[in-house]
Amino acid sequence: MSATRTMRRMSQEPMSQASVPQEPTPHESTNSSLHSLSRGQSTGTRRVSSQIQHEVMQLILDRRLRAGAPLPTEAELMGALGVSRNSVREALKALQALDIVEIRHGYGTYVGQASLTPLVDGLTFRTLAAQQGDDGGALALGDILQVREVLEEGLIRRVAGVLSDAELDRLEGVVTRMEEAGREGVPFPELDREFHELMYASLGNALVPQLLGAFWTVYRRVAGVQGWTDDPTPDVTVRRHRDIVVALRARDVEGAQRAMAVHFRGIEARAAQESRGVG
Repeated sequence: MSATRTMRRMSQEPMSQASVPQEPTPHESTNSSLHSLSRGQSTGTRRVSSQIQHEVMQLILDRRLRAGAPLPTEAELMGALGVSRNSVREALKALQALDIVEIRHGYGTYVGQASLTPLVDGLTFRTLAAQQGDDGGALALGDILQVREVLEEGLIRRVAGVLSDAELDRLEGVVTRMEEAGREGVPFPELDREFHELMYASLGNALVPQLLGAFWTVYRRVAGVQGWTDDPTPDVTVRRHRDIVVALRARDVEGAQRAMAVHFRGIEARAAQESRGVG
């Protein structure tokens, strides 16, 4: 029996005398009814919307729809899910915020990229919100850097013994470009990012560059909002990246991991200095 029919039957059945509560005053009755109605509608709406979101995601999985593939029309989703047009639209908007679907007005709804953009936005907001406290911002950004450090120290152990000479040459080339940019006084954040993503490309794991890119973007966004300098010591940054390459060329797994740890200690120290206004 559906929930709707069950609720209708219950509303038609008389209440037993024992279950009838004491009659409240008119004022109490009005306030209680409004509160119960508001709370019930809110809870029910959230439950229904969440359920429809999961059903749409399951439909995408069941039909093996890839990113960019068109979804059924609103009318088709209404019929398939047995819900109203407004419920479908609300669920699709929520899924759009998660990058699971993409709504192209005038064209239809398509499967989204399911990127880490929502994660990036959430972490950025969390870090900037924490920055409003006395010292919470530094701790929040330090937490993000620590997670990235743990991730990369583990990954570098995997690639230390398998990187080819050609791949090491490409890493060396990025470091050389960093050095040239530093001599010319040009910031090189994108070269730094390229170095780290290139180092793990041989793993063939598509999630690795996405995660690294997510943490990188959060750091750059927070630095931009706070007005932090790009890199007060580019020569030190270049040297730390070169130390990583030297250890990798020597197939020195422990040395590569240590060099990576030193590199991140520098990033963390710089972030802490900037958060205190020390450039």
